[in-house]
Amino acid sequence: MATSKRASTTTSELSADERAAVKQAAAEAKRTKAGKNTEQDVLDAIAAMDDTDRAIAEGLHALVREVAPELVPRTWYGFPAYAKDGKVLLFFQFAGKFKTRYGHIGFQDTAQLDDGTMWPTAYAITAWNAATAKAVETLIRRAVG
Repeated sequence: MATSKRASTTTSELSADERAAVKQAAAEAKRTKAGKNTEQDVLDAIAAMDDTDRAIAEGLHALVREVAPELVPRTWYGFPAYAKDGKVLLFFQFAGKFKTRYGHIGFQDTAQLDDGTMWPTAYAITAWNAATAKAVETLIRRAVG
């Protein structure tokens, strides 16, 4: 009988930023369980972003509140996120968090984006404008189901 090796990631394999995000996620999980990870936490996270990330996050937040008010705003790994039935459905991983070239809007497996046997679950985003808002609105409506 063959044995399988399970891949694992140790904290020493993570960058300092990644380790901080994991700690942040643990604290957020406790706050969420206690009902204390709220829209204000999302607004505070957005306010702390640089101008480019903030403009995208503000646009996304306003759009989610408009087209999917049933989604619950909360932070997730320090990202603005929106949950359905207690599970994160979508989030904005802003560029400044890990010093990347661009941020992205990501969807978790609870999002109803299925399209055959393969579909995107993350979308790079560099600016918020009317065309971006329309495309993201379509994705949100589809994801919510």
